[in-house]
Amino acid sequence: MPELIAKTALAGPAPLTLLSTTLAEVDIGPITSVAPYPGQGKAVDKLLKPLGLAFPAPNTASVSGAARLLWAGRDLAFLIGLAAPEGLSDHAALTDQSDGWACLSLSGPAAVDVLMRLVPIDLRDPAFPAGQTTRSGLNHMQLHITRTGADAFQLLVFRSMARTAWHELAEALQSLAARAAA
Repeated sequence: MPELIAKTALAGPAPLTLLSTTLAEVDIGPITSVAPYPGQGKAVDKLLKPLGLAFPAPNTASVSGAARLLWAGRDLAFLIGLAAPEGLSDHAALTDQSDGWACLSLSGPAAVDVLMRLVPIDLRDPAFPAGQTTRSGLNHMQLHITRTGADAFQLLVFRSMARTAWHELAEALQSLAARAAA
């Protein structure tokens, strides 16, 4: 019987670092979509509280250590980094999304400039501070983007588009590096 080996979407390419900015693939663990049933918001928050999390308001994230709950749409969030707590399925629709998404990180002083070449939203710090999250497009792909630090972003793309997203981001970073070298 053949042995199956789990691999990330890009099978772990080496990080690309230019202009002190690094593009890397990240394994973030399980991803579960959480959609509270009507009128069950308080019950969901009660079950999330022991984890140090709360259901996020639009365009925000709730973070506790490696666990995160990212706003993903109206009455929808992604629980990342840990399994859903016992009993949550009684109050919310849960769907394992782990195999459907790939995660890239982009961090460093040129991260905002790289992303603003490809994403149609203002990602500068005052407009999109750390902890902010939103869904947008990365050229023609769907993207879930979270600012995790001053110059750091977590990018979730559909697994089937991971290589294209990597290519687009790497090309933008390389273009900025070439311009800086000229």
